[in-house]
Amino acid sequence: MRRRVVVTGMGIWSCIGQDLQTVTESLKQGRSGIVFDPKRIEYGLHSGLVGNVPRPDLKPLLPRKFRATMSEDSEYAYLVARQAFEQAGMSDEYLKQNEVGIIFGNDVNNSSMKEHFTEMEMSHSTTNLLPWSLLKEETSSVTMNLATIFHLKGINLTIGNMSTSGLAAIGLGAWLIREGMQDSILVGGVSNVSLDVAAAYDSTGGLSLSTNPSNASKPFDTKSDGTIFSDGGAALLIEEYEHALARGANIIAEIIGYGSTNGGETDVSHLVNEGIIKAIYKALNDAGITAEEIDYVNAAALSAQYEDVQEAIALSHFFENTHTCISSTESTTGHECFMAGASETIYTILMMNNSFVAPNINIKQVIEEAKNLNIITKTTTKKINIALNNSIGGGNVFGSLIIKKL
Repeated sequence: MRRRVVVTGMGIWSCIGQDLQTVTESLKQGRSGIVFDPKRIEYGLHSGLVGNVPRPDLKPLLPRKFRATMSEDSEYAYLVARQAFEQAGMSDEYLKQNEVGIIFGNDVNNSSMKEHFTEMEMSHSTTNLLPWSLLKEETSSVTMNLATIFHLKGINLTIGNMSTSGLAAIGLGAWLIREGMQDSILVGGVSNVSLDVAAAYDSTGGLSLSTNPSNASKPFDTKSDGTIFSDGGAALLIEEYEHALARGANIIAEIIGYGSTNGGETDVSHLVNEGIIKAIYKALNDAGITAEEIDYVNAAALSAQYEDVQEAIALSHFFENTHTCISSTESTTGHECFMAGASETIYTILMMNNSFVAPNINIKQVIEEAKNLNIITKTTTKKINIALNNSIGGGNVFGSLIIKKL
């Protein structure tokens, strides 16, 4: 018999809030977390827009011996893991005595590496580099640090899958639990898109040049002019259903389906919507449900014309002229890159458990391909029993996750 997978804890650190309550209110109000950062223009980018995400101060929370090996990505991850474990009712003593795994999506971690390169260019010697430099530079810095701090003895994996990284972490974690390989796993994603990475994307003309931060992110709008990056972290504690019940955990939601695909070719101009369609089909088949049973879709929609059009075509394949509500929380957060799949899963669960659909803000004229979709532009009271969360990553990687209310 297939084992059931449930969510028992969540943690969030994003531009629309650094705790679940604040994020819920931001979603209800359609409050944007995008700001204009003049430092980006000074650095040489054409776009000065970014998510307003405060860097954590871990001094009151962790001794220096832990902080010394942590990248900024790890700092975000620590705080959201702490929130998730607290909500899940897993104390430090519990974690020491039981096996809990960790899988996080994190595709880029070069901010620490750049500091060390700069030091080497100046001194031409490794003498001044700290002995723990390597632990800060590696992409797996997040999972290595968190496993040590929280005494995690289960599976330990870092997933680099572009903007589907966070969703892939959840999907893979759910599979492992279903197959009986683990009972509890901390899953999620972090994003720390440095100026260098942003510059590479800026050079393609893919970032928004808007000068009005609050209405710059326009998924599915004819006037959208590009993506806006945002950083932070998101974590979910997922468990086998009976295991969660046995320890008296509060069950927040159930993960019932996951699907992932790739374009698989160099010329993929005609394959993007096909890839999204296949990912959704896989998720529906995995969940054993039909598209008609989906109450809400949190679209990946990046506020980028080509991707939004392709996703709208794919969504129309399932939800054209239906009552299924669709919106993209990226209209308020911008594109949270490698954490997006995890953070947007949390946003979706918060909507599900508070019976509302967050608005797709800033739409004035919907793109032609989305005109027959039920895109929600104002906060709407809605009972959500089953929801689908979409992710789209560079390199034409696609993912879909289906969540059910319990």
